[in-house]
Amino acid sequence: MHADADSLYRALVARDRRFDGVFFVGVTTTGVYCRPICPARTPGRARCAFFGHAAEAERAGFRACFRCRPELAPGRASVDSISVLARRAAARIEAGELNEGSLEDLADSLGVTSRHLRRTVQEELGVSPVELAQTHRLALAKRLLADTRLSLTDVAFAAGFASIRRFNAAFLARFGAPPSKVRRSSVGAASTEEDRGGTPIALRLDYRPPLEWGSLLAFFGARAIPGVERVQGDTYVRSVIVDGLRGHVRVSADPRRSSLVAHVSWSLAARLPEIVRRLRAQLDLDASPDAIDEHLRRDELLRAHVEACPGRRLPGAFDAFESTVRAILGQQVSVAAATTLAGRFAARLGAPLETGEPGIDRTFPTAKEVAHLAPDELAGWIGLPGARARTLVAVARAIDEGHVDLGGHADPSCTMRALLAIPGVGPWTASYVAMRVLRWPDAFPAGDLGVKKALGVTTTRAAEARAEPWRPWRAYAVMVLWSSLADGG
Repeated sequence: MHADADSLYRALVARDRRFDGVFFVGVTTTGVYCRPICPARTPGRARCAFFGHAAEAERAGFRACFRCRPELAPGRASVDSISVLARRAAARIEAGELNEGSLEDLADSLGVTSRHLRRTVQEELGVSPVELAQTHRLALAKRLLADTRLSLTDVAFAAGFASIRRFNAAFLARFGAPPSKVRRSSVGAASTEEDRGGTPIALRLDYRPPLEWGSLLAFFGARAIPGVERVQGDTYVRSVIVDGLRGHVRVSADPRRSSLVAHVSWSLAARLPEIVRRLRAQLDLDASPDAIDEHLRRDELLRAHVEACPGRRLPGAFDAFESTVRAILGQQVSVAAATTLAGRFAARLGAPLETGEPGIDRTFPTAKEVAHLAPDELAGWIGLPGARARTLVAVARAIDEGHVDLGGHADPSCTMRALLAIPGVGPWTASYVAMRVLRWPDAFPAGDLGVKKALGVTTTRAAEARAEPWRPWRAYAVMVLWSSLADGG
């Protein structure tokens, strides 16, 4: 941990939520490590050891606290100071890539040797890739035992363990108790076959407050693709397809704590790590809102709107291809018109899905499915100009063939250059994809008409100059500007 330990101890004494997930504290006399917001009595300074990642604390021999539950802590933002390679590897390990694949396969997909990847992750995060993967597997198992009705067998396989024997041994070694004992002491009871057919899996998603949940819901609601997603009241619902598995998720706020609750179809249990990763990205749950708001409120134009709605997040994308298509369909048309076109796209090309959720009846097509379409046919089906249909098919092919990387930690400049090389993709579309799909906090669609209107300028160059002081949070400033127009500001 590179930060000053005395400063971290002061944050621990204050139980400052801004540091939740930024560091963990191990208590030497108990052998337990906690989040800085743990409600237990604060240990003396001499008894504290500080770690930047949960895996580091576990490597040092500390066990996760059962009271504050470190496995639920928010993650680190994409601008945190670790290398791009370590960040991309950590994200893919968290999503479960080493549960079924090898380190060599992961390294090859990242364009490096396994030796270089192992050394980079070790130097940046203080643990090996295999240790990091084990920490994530055990953390997910612990939360499933505490919060769901999954049986021990279901927990083991959902968390990415290849066998019950390995799961039991790893859990006992890490937490000092078998999983059966943890299950007996938690509120969850073992699942039944009937549960598998109906009751969804409930997952808690913690964040650093404040969270402007209403603004997120308003944004997604206005852009919800008919048949694929919807917002009703304080709940967001959408269909899901991950690695061929199909189902749906439903997310709502937990009024008791700084958490959201995601209810996930049983059919998706084998891909829970990936679904959690996608939801946290889509809802921007790993952001540090106080730091962002403090920076943006320095600007006189933004101040009133930031103070009126603290904790505004950057809406991401659950499905990268879906949101990219939505961006292309939104070129030079209103939000409502783009939503209509996206609904036609899903209705014609998506696959039917039974969810039991009103209005959610299909999945969005994949890039591979769209890549093989004839542009003229697509134009006729959806009601698109021929050039727009050609762009959609070309983008789908580029994604399917790996020429455009939309992964969660792709290099934004490289992805934007690849998109801009495709006829029909301009700076606005590339910047919008960087904002929502890549979640790049400094993305800035300077040519956006709404942005220019809110800024009171008429040229892209003037918008870029006006936004310069907002770095590295220009994408968040865009959300403030768009909201100011909706509010009549």
